[in-house]
Amino acid sequence: QEQIVESGGGLVQPGESLKLACRTSGINFENYAMAWYRQTPRIGRELVAAIVAVGGFTEYAHFVEGRFAISRDNAKRTLYLEMNSLKAEDTAIYYCNRDERYGAQFPWGQGTQVTVSS
Repeated sequence: QEQIVESGGGLVQPGESLKLACRTSGINFENYAMAWYRQTPRIGRELVAAIVAVGGFTEYAHFVEGRFAISRDNAKRTLYLEMNSLKAEDTAIYYCNRDERYGAQFPWGQGTQVTVSS
């Protein structure tokens, strides 16, 4: 059974950092380009960062470029998102999934809430 579990979110102050993790099971993780998304009531779901299956090529949305870093550990079937210099507008629920530009996505996990507030 395909399963995604995100973790690592929390309440932080502007300028602080968090590292999110996305653990997968039932998925041939190493074969898929993966991505982090975030969702807010105002904007909906948007792509934050993506990474290819092998080779390490990464892409970032303009609003996180230079602040966030996506990485993966194929042996652990886990995706990571290092978030630095957090801003209030980064407040959202963060999800991971297969990069939708490469094919059908897996069932969504519950996400992890990130709140940036002073």
